[in-house]
Amino acid sequence: MRVAITGSVATDHLMTFPGSISDQFVAGSLDHVSLSFLVDDLEVRDGGVAANIAYGLARLGHRPLLVAAVGADFAGYGQRLAAHGVDVSGVHVSKERHTARFLCTTDPSGNQIASFYAGAMTEAAGIDLAAVLRAAGGADLALIGADDPAAMARHTRACRELGVPFAADPSQQLATLDGDRIRELVDGADHLFTNEYERALLLGKTGWSAEETLNRVGTWITTLGEKGSRVERAGEPAVEVPAVATAAPADPTGVGDAYRAGYLAALGAGHGPVRRAQTGSVVAALALARVGTQTYDVTPDQVSELIRRAYGPA
Repeated sequence: MRVAITGSVATDHLMTFPGSISDQFVAGSLDHVSLSFLVDDLEVRDGGVAANIAYGLARLGHRPLLVAAVGADFAGYGQRLAAHGVDVSGVHVSKERHTARFLCTTDPSGNQIASFYAGAMTEAAGIDLAAVLRAAGGADLALIGADDPAAMARHTRACRELGVPFAADPSQQLATLDGDRIRELVDGADHLFTNEYERALLLGKTGWSAEETLNRVGTWITTLGEKGSRVERAGEPAVEVPAVATAAPADPTGVGDAYRAGYLAALGAGHGPVRRAQTGSVVAALALARVGTQTYDVTPDQVSELIRRAYGPA
């Protein structure tokens, strides 16, 4: 299955705070907050939701098409992705802006404070997805990930016009989008990805019930953190698959992207919802055990073995 992945490409600056972030907030003083965290370490890693998902798919034997806007500083990053098997021919390089930056501080409990600078991502709305797909020989599925909001809307419309099935994955952008724009991104999606918080946000902003949402999408996947994930289809019982335990969690950043890569790889292999969710959970666990979003190693054979260990031969 040929998958086009649209969304952000960024450089991640990941820091670890040894204390508790939540303890730094003083009740009654939240209207004026000025915090500075003395962190233990700094990891500078390649990231961004689209690139993270494309990386995972490529490691699992696919050749995903990355569609995103980046800066001239992307050259080395792009070469590394291409070496792993990602098709970067759909990447737009800005002449004026740097590649987006993600700055994130994480404490031992997994609490995070982050900032995101869009940079070249603001030019993503100028990408003609239809032209990119024609030049690349088409796609069987397009994932519309968190990106410049105008780009997300344009890519979604292009998929509808071309008849290309699409997966709606608005994730972090749900907080900034209004109900009308969310409905446009989700309605008619072949797949919809959210976590629990995003699920509630989507329902609240669209005014749809969970049943109404299911009637508008093919399959709805909700990631549940350490509890695993839920896969739902209208008129069918929900499928819940537990997460794979990680002995030494290192960094939660990008774990959801790794889940999506695993899920989509299993979808492309023709597996059913249980195996898709299991594959997503295995790849997510591998990502959780490493610092950085594109530092884990994974092969299809390794995934099969880890699924057998975690879930049994059935």
